[in-house]
Amino acid sequence: MGFLLKHKMEEQENQSYQDAPQQMFQNSDKADILDKIDPTEIVTIIRNKLMGNDYIDGKWVRLEYLQTRALTPLGAWDLSNLMLAVSSKNVTISNLTDVEIKKRVLNICKQAQYMCLKNWKEYGIDGVDQLGFVHEIIFSNSLITLKQPMNEGVRKMLMSTINEQRSYVGESNERQKKSWFKMPSY
Repeated sequence: MGFLLKHKMEEQENQSYQDAPQQMFQNSDKADILDKIDPTEIVTIIRNKLMGNDYIDGKWVRLEYLQTRALTPLGAWDLSNLMLAVSSKNVTISNLTDVEIKKRVLNICKQAQYMCLKNWKEYGIDGVDQLGFVHEIIFSNSLITLKQPMNEGVRKMLMSTINEQRSYVGESNERQKKSWFKMPSY
């Protein structure tokens, strides 16, 4: 009799596993969304713009009339690389406070100013106005990039995608079990 009871319990357990909605969420769905978020793209754009380039017909073209105000490739590269620290996919789903954002942005801007002053010749800086211009670009991009995830916008979007997929899969399993009159099908 003990054997029959144990066998019956195993059957019920297996049946409950079969009745549970399947989790068809795939990590690739979340990865696909994250792949579409590319905050480093703006850094590449800023780097090229600082060098006096413009994106024309699918490629970066050096514009001669911008070269008097442009930074050297070394200067544009160094300064834009400062922004890479805050322009990553991890940052887009972070949840920093206003105080943390302010400290980080000010530190990046301060470092950019130090680098510009120390390396002014190598960077092609020949006026105070260029220092202010570089500062504003780095400040604006860093601030916006760090503020973007405020209130967990991207994180909530990812979670809602996961929940929608789970709800849809669970709902489709329930539909398969019911007939036209919402009666269980046997």
